[in-house]
Formats: sequence, C-alpha cells, structure tokens
Amino acid sequence: MALQDMDKLVSLCKRRGFIFPSSEIYGGLASTWDYGPLGVELKRNIRDAWWRATVQERDDMVGLDAAILMHPQVWEASGHLAGFADPMVDCKACKQRWRADALKEGRCPACGGEVTAPRNFNLMLKTHLGPVEDSAAVVYLRPETAQGIFVNFANVLSATRRKLPFGIAQIGKAFRNEITPGNFIFRTREFEQMEIEYFVKPGTEDEHFDRWVQARFDWYVNLGIRPENLRRRPHGPDELAHYARACSDIEYRFPMGWSELEGIANRGDFDLRQHAQSSGKELTYFDEETKEHIVPSVIEPSAGVDRSLLAFLADAYTEETVRGEPRVVLRLHPALAPIKVAVLPLSRNERLLPLAQEAHALLRPHFMTQGDDTQSIGRRYRRQDEAGTPLCVTIDFESLEDRAVTIRERDSMAQMRVPLAALAATLRAKLAGEPCDEAHLPEGGKWLGARG
Repeated sequence: MALQDMDKLVSLCKRRGFIFPSSEIYGGLASTWDYGPLGVELKRNIRDAWWRATVQERDDMVGLDAAILMHPQVWEASGHLAGFADPMVDCKACKQRWRADALKEGRCPACGGEVTAPRNFNLMLKTHLGPVEDSAAVVYLRPETAQGIFVNFANVLSATRRKLPFGIAQIGKAFRNEITPGNFIFRTREFEQMEIEYFVKPGTEDEHFDRWVQARFDWYVNLGIRPENLRRRPHGPDELAHYARACSDIEYRFPMGWSELEGIANRGDFDLRQHAQSSGKELTYFDEETKEHIVPSVIEPSAGVDRSLLAFLADAYTEETVRGEPRVVLRLHPALAPIKVAVLPLSRNERLLPLAQEAHALLRPHFMTQGDDTQSIGRRYRRQDEAGTPLCVTIDFESLEDRAVTIRERDSMAQMRVPLAALAATLRAKLAGEPCDEAHLPEGGKWLGARG
C-alpha cells in the first residue's frame, strides 16, 4: 500500500537529515529545500543509478553538461518565450494565486471565493548579465536541460561520430517560476532533471518511443518501487505540448494521489529544425545508406531527480510493530541507500572502541559507512532503520576474543556472526542481493536468526 500521509515523510526527512526547509533560521523560503547529509547521498545514488542504466550500460549513449545560462535566442527559437506559460487566476477575496487547471468548480481552493478570469503567466525566471540591467543584458535560468542538448547536437556528432540511433544524456538544475509549488519536493521552482534526447531516423519513432517507455518503467521497478504504485498514462491530443507527436507519463501513487513521475515524449524534429532556422547553422545527420542529409526525430525521456527521490522515499516508508514496539523503516534498495553499512559497538565501553574503529576503517574504502555509539544498541538499530541503512555491524565483548562481528539485516532483522577477515566480502555479497539466511554463511560464520 502506498504512503498516505505526506507529513510523516516530511517529519522523518528532517529528523534523520534527508531534507531541511531552506533558510529555515530566517523563516524559510516557500517551496525551497536543502538536502542534508543523508539526502545528498540518496540524491547522488539516484543520479548514479540513472547514469549507469542510461549511459554506462548502453553503447548508444553519451553524456553532456551544458550551461544553465544560455543565449536568449535559444528560448525564442524553442518557443519558450512565447508559449512556456500556465493559466493563472487570482482569488478576489483572499488574493491568493492559483493555476487555473488546479481549480475545482472554478472557486478558490483556499477560501472558496470567486476568482478572476485566467491569464497566461510565463514560467521563465529572468536575470541579467553584466553591471547594467537593461533589455540587452536579459538572460534566463533554463527551464529544462533539453535545449542545451539540441544546440550541441552538431558538436557531439562531430566529436563522437555516432550513428543513428544514439542519445545524449544530461543531469542538471532547471528553474521554473511555478504559480503554485508545493507537496513537499514534488513541485518546486528549483529542481534537478535527468533528461535524454534520443535521436532516431524519421519513420522509426514509434518503436523507439515504446521501448523507452518500457525501459523507464522498468528502471523504477528494478530499484524497488512496487509495480502497483506505478502506471503508464498516454497523453490525449488536447494535452500534448506544441512540439510533441506523442507523450506518455509514468505516474506514481504519491501521498496526494497519482501524479507524473517521468514523461517520455516523441518530439519529432521540431527542436533541431527550429534551432537550425533561428541560428542559420545546419543541424542534420548524413545518412550513409541514402547519401542524404536528414533531420533526426527525437524521443525524450525526462525525469526529475527530486520527484524520483520523493517516490523512492514514499515507497520505502514502512510502519510495523516488532515485539509490541513500533518500528519505522525505509526499505530502500541497497543501491540507493545513503549509508550502506553502520558500525555499532555494543556500548561506549573503551575496550570496544579500538576494534570498532578498526572495522570502520576496514569498510570505509568499500562502502559509504557510518559509526554510531550513542544510546542503546536497540535505539541505534531503529535509527539506522529510519535512515534506510541495509546492514549494521555490531562489535561486542565476544569480538575481542574471537575477532568476529555480528551483521544485522534491516528488512528481516536477521543476524549472523562472521569473522572480521570475511566482513567486507560478506557485506558486498549481501548488498548485491545474496539472502541474509543460514544457507549463505561465509566460512567460519554462525547463524543467529532474527533478533530485532
């Protein structure tokens, strides 16, 4: 079952150091968030998992990191200056502003008051370059990463000599002056995108579009999101962007309901043709088979790092009762978990600390680890459960005699005892998916069962 209460997740994120309200000591800034020690690791792991799946493990993809600030003509050619807008209304009673498409029965969601007629509001965030704020110095913070890929199409093609079909992937910040941001990190004015422009021969768009929709759906499932909390939703003709020939959203059942997690669009050849016409530069591909210069069509899978992070957290959040006591656990996939292994001496007894420090030093080169010796071992296990740490290593007084330690698994709470010399290899096997059970003990290991 999907998480129903967003407040529980927001509370856990602040308590455990995933996400903090931005500028909180000054009262905060609406819908801006800072990623704390665990959040920055989770975010990095999501980016790494995406890059590994879309670039590293494929032979038809390359990467790019384009500038946030671009020539203003880019946004004129792409249609953003003229058409990147949402319909906005004002409440005549409480003066709040809303997206017109978010209203129910044409009334203000806050007070039920009458609203004004809709008017378009451009979402581009404007700034100035140089010391003089005049129209000649106006630039925009990019509202998407896609255009940086399109304007570099010829550069990448020349540098890599790729053959169609091939893609260019990019991860980076984007900015939109949203009218009604909210739902925690779901909709913010500053966010991070993971975006692909996949260039194909005209006439082959449909097959590549279907493959990307399936591949992107599978990516979330493979990283632990339950399939019943995901769905594909094709866009109707009235929903398509001006450039799109087709689009499907992968939606997740967030606490506030089904909402877009990622969009996969068939953009046709709109962008390359627009930039070629506006810049006067040729943006074509020479087809060796037909001996013709063609303008490729484009399939665009576009995901948000922040929304993905919210979905992974919401899907992993679990409340249960263990021996009459409540337990909150984040069942994050090991590849995403911010801390892979926690090293916990049984107590703060000074006799245990040297071996705990030795174990920690042994593991740090291999995994993102954390040491914790504050409060009882049971409380520390619960802290690591809430942080999503898959495995804990406990050093006790017996360890001083036999140089063996206890591994405790997060989800099953099963425990096994292994020699310190076999610790790193055993942890690596467990993180890779080997079961934590009696049948998978290393040499010299001992099965302890589920102890909490």
